[in-house]
Amino acid sequence: MHDCQKITLKDKVANTIRKFNLINPGDKIVLGVSGGPDSMCMLDILLKLQKENNFIFTNCQEGRSKMAKNCQKGTSPVAKNCQNATSLLANFLVVAHVNHLIREEAKDDEQYVKEYCEKNGIKFYAKSIDVMSLANNKKIGVEEAGRKARYEFFDEVLKETGANKIAIAHNKNDKVETIIMHLFRGCGVNGLIGIEPKRGKYIRPLIECDRQEIERYCEEHGLNPRIDKTNFENEYTRNKIRNIVIPYIKKEFNPNIIDTFDRLSKLASDEQNYIDEQVREAYGNMLLRVIKDPINDEKIKEIVLDLKEFNLQKNVIKSRIILYTITNIIGSSDSIGLINVEDIIRLCKNNIGNKYLTPNKNIKILVKDKKIFFTSML
Repeated sequence: MHDCQKITLKDKVANTIRKFNLINPGDKIVLGVSGGPDSMCMLDILLKLQKENNFIFTNCQEGRSKMAKNCQKGTSPVAKNCQNATSLLANFLVVAHVNHLIREEAKDDEQYVKEYCEKNGIKFYAKSIDVMSLANNKKIGVEEAGRKARYEFFDEVLKETGANKIAIAHNKNDKVETIIMHLFRGCGVNGLIGIEPKRGKYIRPLIECDRQEIERYCEEHGLNPRIDKTNFENEYTRNKIRNIVIPYIKKEFNPNIIDTFDRLSKLASDEQNYIDEQVREAYGNMLLRVIKDPINDEKIKEIVLDLKEFNLQKNVIKSRIILYTITNIIGSSDSIGLINVEDIIRLCKNNIGNKYLTPNKNIKILVKDKKIFFTSML
């Protein structure tokens, strides 16, 4: 009997890409690369997969898809490139790096990523942002300010290069840390999903890889990634969960907590997908009006729902319609807690005219004339 060949991390990432349909022929992807183990592992693996032309067959597995059949017949536009996938994948990857101007060695991180990109013929974009000042000016936490700065820059690079997706190097451990953070804040089923493999234009090829195997890959392939020493400081909530909470759970309760929570995430995702179908149907039945922003028609200024139809729903559907509507307007409902949702449901049930709530500074919910007005304050 022959031993089964051990799956490599590169194969594992390729399987994740195919399973969740993260990358398709013709995609151009901005990679957020800090220079740390996660992002350098992602960059190195995607570069290798690109050189092997693996992505051309993302939707062609076993000839099941329409494109696969057309590739075999040579009838589709993609089929013309099937024998010469290199032309299809030209300039497939671009790299974006943000210097947060917090650590002295951050400039060395930027130089490290730049040199890797120059060596491998990858376009490199970098920007320095004073995240501390940004956090103070906007009165938000440094972590949140850094995240906003990174994602805004990734969007800039995406538009400048004509890319259509942004790859973030979140891994399985990051997902579990996020789930625990959600639990501490008080969350529903959706919060147990953690970080999804794909959300809109954002993809996460390493989401099924744990931190240990990523670090091992970097060592085995001589990447010598940069190490952010602030990750070992327990000033921020995520670092406390990473460095204190999870090691304690591993030692005292469950050494396989990462895989256990990962399985929980997958179960929650399946349940959430079913609930989402019910929510979209109910939302469609109560939607009265969508008002676009007069300056930017890609943004929504206001959504109006029928109050009576809303009040007929079960609370489990009401709460999700609230989060779904807020997400449609401001792009996220992450800052909306359970208490905010309960207050909005109570406001709608009491049906007192011209009463409103502002669960955060970005959104206003007003009940008036038998309608619910969700209005952007951005």
